[in-house]
Amino acid sequence: MFCYQCEQTMNGEGCRSFGVCGKDPTTAALQDVLFTIVKGMSTYAHRARKFGARDADIDRFAIHALFTTITNVNFDAQRLEGLIRQGLELRDRAQSLYESCCQADGVASDALLAAVAVVAGTSVREWLDEQKTFSIDARRSRNGDDVVGLQELLAYGLKGAAAYVDHAQILGFEQESIWATFHEMLDYLASNPTNAAELTGMCLRCGEMNLAVMELLDKAHTSTYGMPEPTSVRIEPLAGKAILVSGHDLKDLEALLIQTEGKGIHVYTHGEMLPAHGYPKLKAYSHLAGNYGGAWQDQQKEFDAFPGPILMTTNCIQKPLDSYKARIFTAGLVAWPGVPHIGDRDFSAVIDAALQAPGFSENGSDKTILVGFARNAVLGVADKVIDAVKSGDIRHFFLIGGCDGAKSGRNYYTDLAQLVPDDCVILTLACGKYRFNKLEFGDIGGIPRLLDIGQCNDAYSA
Repeated sequence: MFCYQCEQTMNGEGCRSFGVCGKDPTTAALQDVLFTIVKGMSTYAHRARKFGARDADIDRFAIHALFTTITNVNFDAQRLEGLIRQGLELRDRAQSLYESCCQADGVASDALLAAVAVVAGTSVREWLDEQKTFSIDARRSRNGDDVVGLQELLAYGLKGAAAYVDHAQILGFEQESIWATFHEMLDYLASNPTNAAELTGMCLRCGEMNLAVMELLDKAHTSTYGMPEPTSVRIEPLAGKAILVSGHDLKDLEALLIQTEGKGIHVYTHGEMLPAHGYPKLKAYSHLAGNYGGAWQDQQKEFDAFPGPILMTTNCIQKPLDSYKARIFTAGLVAWPGVPHIGDRDFSAVIDAALQAPGFSENGSDKTILVGFARNAVLGVADKVIDAVKSGDIRHFFLIGGCDGAKSGRNYYTDLAQLVPDDCVILTLACGKYRFNKLEFGDIGGIPRLLDIGQCNDAYSA
């Protein structure tokens, strides 16, 4: 095993015997196999598009598979096996689509066998043997660290963008040009490119594509749930039964809110789900009670203390502790071995667990934080902001954005926020905000000095 996909990898170099995330060698290898199958599938899908042919099932599966192989999403080898078998079937379907196009046009098909038949086995044992030939270690021994590093940078960029495409797809928003670019770049990776300058250029193109992806996701969220608006969010519990929802999937949260309405259960958000409180359609549910806890890396401590079930939507799951493993559920693409998975948004099991759990025995304090400062909220007071800038009341804007992690010594987020002068405004994105979003920063002429724009999937508003 060798994996250096995440920033928290062992000694900053790579995980070998076991992932710091909890990923075992078999799961890591099967993720490589799935990604390689998708690259092969895309060699056909990309070429079929040149004839004007496409298959939406292939397009959507490519996105699902890429998202599945991101760190902290799917740790279940059995589910990965099922996805690999599905991927092999769709790879054959993509081949048939491409070859039928060639036959209809009377042209010879490209000799793609070497690129796509890297995974030809039919069992887990065979796949694990095949993975050794295209693992990071194997490719580094052939092509060197720099080339493979650039190949992996592009791969991780595509995986990250796929996460946002998947969330948009869930809400019914899709864009053909984005799918086409994914297949083009995966086809490029399948050719084992070694030109560093060319690889760098393709990585930059991936970044450009991701801007379009973020715009699509923003449209999906705001069209479905309304434009976020400044909202006070309770961060202390209310007495009563409770369910905690973590992850990014707003549709899962909405489905749970609908199913828990009138049942006397408070629903709390956690981690990446915090921005949900700013969306008008979601905050209209009175039992969306507040936010509990902080960022994803604190979940083991916070889930352990939560007196009810936890619904983990895609993504950022950590190895569940025994103390709460019986009351955590996964949904979407996220999975952990032995944890019940809900694939149809029927959250009856979660609701039953909440009704049987003790819940909170008393109310906490009434402390709140502000969220929902998307672009419309800020632009709505643009004249006031501009006047404050012209008068010198606001001297500068700082954007503090980015993920956070479990490593010690990461208080630089807090340090920077506290060092920002009183005549400056802080815009914040993603989980790094949890290092300081409960601190008091005051306001400048009625404009809050801390403006929470959202999580990483809300970045388009920034």
